[in-house]
Amino acid sequence: MSQRSFLSVIERVGNRLPDPATLFLIGCGLVVLGSAAAAAAGWSLPHPTKANESIVAKSLLATDGVQWIFVNMVKNFTDFHPLGVVLVAMLGVGVAERSGLIAAILRLVAVITPSKLLTPAMVFLGVQSSMAADAGYVVLPPLAALIFARFGRSPLVGIAAVFAGVAGGFSANLLVTSLDPLLSGLTQQAAQLLKEDRQVLATSNWYFMIVSTLLLTLVGWFVTSRFIESRFSKADVDEQLAAGRASGALSDESHASLKPEEKRGLVAAFVVLLLGCAVFAYAIAVPGAPLHGDYPKPPRNLPAPVWGDSVVPMLLILFLLPGIAYGISTRAIKNDRAVAKMMGDTMSTMGSYLVLAFFASQFIAWFNWSNLGSLVALTGAEAVRDANVPKMALPFVLVLLAAFINLLVSSASAKWAMMAPVFVPMMMSLGIAPELTQAAYRVGDSVTNMITPLNAYLVIILVYMQRYAPKAGLGSIISMMLPYSLAFLVGWMVLLGLWMALDLPLGPGGAKMWE
Repeated sequence: MSQRSFLSVIERVGNRLPDPATLFLIGCGLVVLGSAAAAAAGWSLPHPTKANESIVAKSLLATDGVQWIFVNMVKNFTDFHPLGVVLVAMLGVGVAERSGLIAAILRLVAVITPSKLLTPAMVFLGVQSSMAADAGYVVLPPLAALIFARFGRSPLVGIAAVFAGVAGGFSANLLVTSLDPLLSGLTQQAAQLLKEDRQVLATSNWYFMIVSTLLLTLVGWFVTSRFIESRFSKADVDEQLAAGRASGALSDESHASLKPEEKRGLVAAFVVLLLGCAVFAYAIAVPGAPLHGDYPKPPRNLPAPVWGDSVVPMLLILFLLPGIAYGISTRAIKNDRAVAKMMGDTMSTMGSYLVLAFFASQFIAWFNWSNLGSLVALTGAEAVRDANVPKMALPFVLVLLAAFINLLVSSASAKWAMMAPVFVPMMMSLGIAPELTQAAYRVGDSVTNMITPLNAYLVIILVYMQRYAPKAGLGSIISMMLPYSLAFLVGWMVLLGLWMALDLPLGPGGAKMWE
């Protein structure tokens, strides 16, 4: 069976499954039954960081479990992290889109961007979006679809390329992001179980992640050209573009040249954007300014940069104000009622996402409360520890284990909080530095982000895809993203192996490979 036929089979089988909302509901039922069975079997393990405490399987069929479901059902939904991120960001994006600003920018980008570099540009932007935490999941996929459509290419391919970068390259970046101090803090705590004065810097993986960014861009470019775009014929692309126009995602004027008033609007929007960026840069960089410095981030109260958790409100403002400036310049916005209507029209298109988000939020919350994911993660870690794996193979085993566990526990920090106290001291005792252990974990944690059903943003990606392929389902996402996941895994492990063989520093400040 050819690669194309194999992926098509995955897509057909996946799309014959029930609606994604129904799948999450079925998942809830399986979690209920699984939690009851695990609790009845008395499945428990010692807590990795809290002495004299255990992680115990909790039954959702027990009285307290049923009570928890009903008491927390609304809270599970309202506290669902992607819900607020998506809706808040879309308020600003909606004004920028409906005022015509985004369409004008895309036409300008299409003029100045070489067609051959479009794919690597999308993958690279996706990888770099981790600077803005999870905002890349919301902002980039619909823009990538529009840009690809502007070139007459498949919008689904644009979504796939940028989603591969956002999800699969989440740990990589040219800069230090908010994830770095979060993971290094957990790694340092675990290392100090063996050496009380052991320090792990936030920049401890920086050199490795810079090269990883370039590697993933090239690998994503190859996979998109070789495996993804070749799946769609010209008739398929034409059908997707027609569906996009019918859904309102594409405008009939998307190929038109810029009009004089649009050029004036772009200038006005650009000036407002520069002013907004300058204000935020001041607020972030100047000591004593509102967004400068760190704050204790719940739930573990580890230091985290204030600006890192302020990205979504900043994006709201940086889309909203330029959108208003553009709309006023082109007379698409005549008063405040027009802005409010644009926001309302944007929210009215989010109905299907809200339905999916409700069931996804319950599934993820129930799974976490039952402790099933934590128990699976710790069981895997203990199995590796007891297997007497050769020293040089351990980082690769950790990569594969983290990639598997990522299918069950989505939070990078939550997984590492459980795994670091097991793996970091174990590998230190064998002469492997905590910095290398952390780097191996980050590789595995990233590569399956794009195919795990516990990725809370998978539902919004599906909503974006259905604008151009109304019959798309989870099978469509998995069949498109599986080649990226496998290629990223192999390519990143090869890079890690070369780094180990050459004994290169993982980052500045003495971030070494071996103890």
